[in-house]
Amino acid sequence: MKLPNKSEISSIFASFSKKEWIVFSALAALLVFSSLWMLESLNRSFMVAVPASGGEISEGVVGAPRFVNPLLAAAPADRDLSSLVYSGLLRKMGGELIPDLADSYDIAKDGLSYTFVLKDDLYFHDGEPLTADDIIFTIEKAKDPVLKSPRVTNWEGVTVEKIDEKTIKFSLKQSFAAFLENTTLGILPEHIWRDSPIELNDANTNPIGTGPFQVEKVSKASSGLITAYELTPFKKFALGRPLIKTLTMRFYPSESSLLSALESGDVDQASSLAPESAETLKDKNYRLERTVLPRVFGLFVNQSQNQIFTDKNVLRAIDLAIDKERIVREVLEGYGEVIDGPIPSSLSPDNNLSATPRAPQTEREAEALALLAKSGWKKGEDGSLEKTTTVNKKKATTGLSFSISTGNAQELAATAELIKEDLLRLGMNVEVKTYETGNLNQGVIRPRKYDALLFGEIVSRESDLFAFWHSSQRKDPGLNIAIYTSSKVDKILEDALALLDPGARAKKYADFEGEIKKDLPAVFLYSPEFIYAVRDRLGGLALPHLSAPEDRFESVYLWYINTDNVWKIFLKNNNE
Repeated sequence: MKLPNKSEISSIFASFSKKEWIVFSALAALLVFSSLWMLESLNRSFMVAVPASGGEISEGVVGAPRFVNPLLAAAPADRDLSSLVYSGLLRKMGGELIPDLADSYDIAKDGLSYTFVLKDDLYFHDGEPLTADDIIFTIEKAKDPVLKSPRVTNWEGVTVEKIDEKTIKFSLKQSFAAFLENTTLGILPEHIWRDSPIELNDANTNPIGTGPFQVEKVSKASSGLITAYELTPFKKFALGRPLIKTLTMRFYPSESSLLSALESGDVDQASSLAPESAETLKDKNYRLERTVLPRVFGLFVNQSQNQIFTDKNVLRAIDLAIDKERIVREVLEGYGEVIDGPIPSSLSPDNNLSATPRAPQTEREAEALALLAKSGWKKGEDGSLEKTTTVNKKKATTGLSFSISTGNAQELAATAELIKEDLLRLGMNVEVKTYETGNLNQGVIRPRKYDALLFGEIVSRESDLFAFWHSSQRKDPGLNIAIYTSSKVDKILEDALALLDPGARAKKYADFEGEIKKDLPAVFLYSPEFIYAVRDRLGGLALPHLSAPEDRFESVYLWYINTDNVWKIFLKNNNE
C-alpha cells in the first residue's frame, strides 16, 4: 500500500468545503485531546506521591523550658525539646529499639555486658565530632550523685569503658532485661559541658546535641521567659536529614491558652490534651491521633489502716460495683480504656489480662451483694452495710465504711465521686478526701496515711513493676502504695528482671498479673489515652504504644508536609 505524497495531501485539503473543514478540525482537536488525556492517565498510573522536603509546623506545649538536657529534663517542655535535639545510641521506633548513633551492638550470653560500635562520621550540631568519650562523659554524669539526675537509677551498678574511639562496653553486676532501653539516653557533647556545672550551663537552654533538629532561634518575653524555639533539620542526623523545614515549639502558661492558640491557628498541633479540650477540636479541621498510655489508675487499699480490706470478698465487691465503663465514658469522654490488672495493655498487649469482658452493671451489683452477705455484711435499717461480731462475749456492730484519698485534679475528683455513688448503692459509706498534689504526696502518700488511695502509676516498661509491687518498696521512698507483700510475687519480679528471653519474661509477667488479681491489693480502673491534635496536612506521623508523651517525636525525622510525584519504577529502584 502506497502512502499519499505531500502534493496529494494538499490537494485533498484544498477540496474541503467549509463544513468539512469544521468537522475535520473538530475531529483533529478531539484526537489531540484524547491522546493527551490518555498519556496523562497512563503517566498518573505509573506515578506515586512520596514525602518531600519543605513545609513548616508549629506545636504548642504547656509550661516553659528550663533544662533542655536529657540528664535533667523532667517537665514536659524540657522532655519534648530534649527528644528533638538529642539522640542516643539506640532509638525507640514503633515499639522497637533501632540503632541511632550506634552502628551495631552485641550482648554477652550471660547478659552482663553490652558492646556498642558507633557509626562513622557522627557530629554534634556545632560541627564537632562525636566520639566514645562523649558517651562515657554522659553516662558518668548521669551516675553523679551530686547532679541528682532523674536517670540515675537506670545506671546504678553499670560501668562503662572505652575500647577505642568508636567502641564502648557497658558492664552490669547482674543481668537486666530492660538495659537496652537505657541506651536511648541523649548524648551530651563533652566539650561544652565539662568545664562548668551541668545545672548552671547556658547549654541547658541553648542545647547542642546530635538529634534530628537543631536550635535556630530562641524567643523570649521581656521577663526573660522562653516563649518559643525555632528548630531546623540537622543535615548530619544519623538516620537521615528530616523533611520538615522548620519546627517551631511555642510555650503557654495553661491548657486554656494553648487551646486558644490552636483555635486561632497560632499553632498547628498540641498533645496531652484533656478529653474535654479534645472534644472542642473535633469539628475544627484537626485530626485527633490517640493511643492508650502506660498509666494504671486504681484504688490502692491500705489494710493496716482499715481492717475491712483484709476481707477479699469486700475487695471483690468493690471491684464489681464500680462502673468503670461509666468513668471512661463520663470522666474521660471516652478517651481511655477499662482495665482489670496492673499491666497496661499499651505495654504488653499480648500478655495483658486487663481486657476481660465485664457483665452488665446490675448483674455485677447483685454478685457483689452476694459476696458481702457471704462475709456477714447485711444492710441495716438505714440501708448501710454492717456486720455484727462477738468479742469477749459482747456483740459489736461495725459499719462498712472507708475514705478515698486523691488529688484535686478534675479527673481524679470526678472519678472518686462516681466511685462513691456506686458503692453507696451497695450500702457502703465512703468519704472522699481531695488534696493539692504537694500535700497529697507529703502528708498522705509518703507516710501511708490513707484507707484507699485513688492514684495513677506510670508503668513505662515492665521493669517498673518491681518498684510498684515488690515488698521491698512498701515504705517511703518506695512506690508500693498498696503496701503489698507476697514472697511469690517478689520472686517472680526478681526473676523477670534478669530474663533476656522475651517469651520467658512475658510468661513471668503473666504469672505476676495472675497473682495480683488473685490477692486483690488494688481495684484497677482505667488507662487514659494520649490525645494529639494535628493538622490534616501532616504526614508520616505514627503513634505506636508510647511509654511517654515525648515519644511522639520518635519518627519526627520522617514527618512531612510536601510531596513529590515520581514513577513507581524509580521508587522501587531507590528502595532497593
